[in-house]
Amino acid sequence: MIRTPIAGLRGQLGETVTIAGWAQTLRLQRAMQFVIVRDHTGAVQVTHRRDGTALESALDGLTAESAVRITGRVQANPVVSLGGLEIIPEKVTVENLAETPLPIDGHTGPEGRLDWRFLDLRRRPDARLVLEVQTTVERAMREFAFAEGCTEMHTPKLMGTASESGAEVFEVGYFGRPAYLAQSPQFYKQMAIAGGVDRVFEVGPVFRAEPSFTSRHATEFTGVDVELAWIDSVEDVMSFEERMLAHVLSAVAAAHGPAIEEHFKTEVTVPRVPFPRLTIAEALALSRTSAPDSGRDDLDPAGERAVSARILAETGHEFVFVTEYPASVRPFYHLRPAGKPHLTASFDLLWKGLEITTGAQREHRYDVLLAQAASKGLSPDPMRWYLDCFRYGCPPHGGFGLGLGRLVMALLDLDSIRDATFLFRGPNRLIP
Repeated sequence: MIRTPIAGLRGQLGETVTIAGWAQTLRLQRAMQFVIVRDHTGAVQVTHRRDGTALESALDGLTAESAVRITGRVQANPVVSLGGLEIIPEKVTVENLAETPLPIDGHTGPEGRLDWRFLDLRRRPDARLVLEVQTTVERAMREFAFAEGCTEMHTPKLMGTASESGAEVFEVGYFGRPAYLAQSPQFYKQMAIAGGVDRVFEVGPVFRAEPSFTSRHATEFTGVDVELAWIDSVEDVMSFEERMLAHVLSAVAAAHGPAIEEHFKTEVTVPRVPFPRLTIAEALALSRTSAPDSGRDDLDPAGERAVSARILAETGHEFVFVTEYPASVRPFYHLRPAGKPHLTASFDLLWKGLEITTGAQREHRYDVLLAQAASKGLSPDPMRWYLDCFRYGCPPHGGFGLGLGRLVMALLDLDSIRDATFLFRGPNRLIP
């Protein structure tokens, strides 16, 4: 049986079609039966005059959100608010009758909606639009990465030693010994660079055992990672990312601009490049959220919002790179510029007051890397396999990690990363 998407009914006036979807609204009157049927493309009114047939009984037996197939004639009716169309049914097949009452409604709070995510997703077009936008974002990222000569990688998510700092990792049992869920593909990206893979690109899961209950944190999220070999400086990395994001937002605006404005009341702005840049010292002074002698080395969320607001007001730009973070707040493998041993060739990217990216040029010299690890009190033994990558001719390189959920959250001006995620995972949520 050929199924016609509801959005395509306009082109089939006068024809008999079959639609498949959910019974959204039922108005079962004495003389007439009206059912609004919704699929993933839209909604249409099904109109039936009572006639005492099995068709009447089938429509009377429907409940809200029942899965149905309806065959009928497409007819123009200017009185109908849903596009001036209706379907006069000839056959109704109830594929699955929904229980009643539904466990959620328009007044259900965020946690209740997460408990019944499949119903929430089905009933709200804006929730489904989030996933459509995410799909376009990922496709555009891949288009750009492939055009720039990247090789897509799939790195392990089970590790024998804790990645990076070793903090905030999930430990799991692995054949009688401990293993850890990867905080980041960082070490594996660098191994690929040492292996002669010139440019690395990955979209994959990231796990952080971080007991944070903020609107921007999740214990499992999707990371977008890039690593570039033979760079001259960290500027090459920032240039790659800003050009990638300009390409992504251009694709999103073309595919979803009007829908985003309708459902989220926000306009997709394609940024001009280059993005503004300022050092963390300048950002701290600009934010005015900390006194000059407060000892802060990083921006807090209020500081990030303040910096973004100032940059927007002064330059009209929603993005800003914050650079030259102190070595004290960055991992041991970040390169420290010549003559500035207390700083790193690193950056964060803020968008609309939200940090969406961390990146850096990496230290590729084995002896320097060992010294920097020692300065952080790290033993080289647990990460010997990683350090070995730098003993046999590793090129200068750098890259970044971007949180896909945070990017979508900022893009659509969502209140929480929960709304930018299909099934959210946090410290208190492991279901559904």
